[in-house]
Amino acid sequence: MDSITSALCVDAACSGNPGPMEYRGIHLPSGRQVFHFGPIPGTNNIGEFLAIVHGLALLKQKGLKMPIYSDSRTAQTWVRNKKAKTTLKRTKETEQALDLLARAEQWLRTHGVDVPILKWDTDNWGEIPADFGRK
Repeated sequence: MDSITSALCVDAACSGNPGPMEYRGIHLPSGRQVFHFGPIPGTNNIGEFLAIVHGLALLKQKGLKMPIYSDSRTAQTWVRNKKAKTTLKRTKETEQALDLLARAEQWLRTHGVDVPILKWDTDNWGEIPADFGRK
């Protein structure tokens, strides 16, 4: 990571499964929060996935190219496959999260991923800067 001068770190938090879920993106090295969404009823994996896709869309919209770091292997796999493998059941409460999930999957199918999505090395670097600090 020492050679990275600028990157976007994303993370999600969820109290319960499902429960109130939120996610955000933090710019490295400034530490500035560049986006935040939620909380809405959902799951942590959905939040991690939406955070990466939100980051990808924002970078594309602004014409920026920088790596996105996530500490979620599951979300990275879902992005790579352009499909979230959630088991969350559709209810009145979860409808918004599942609609956002479908929209994010559609975005991935219609836009190229042209920046690296990298695994944050928590063991060596500590918590990802976008962490909500609720562990």
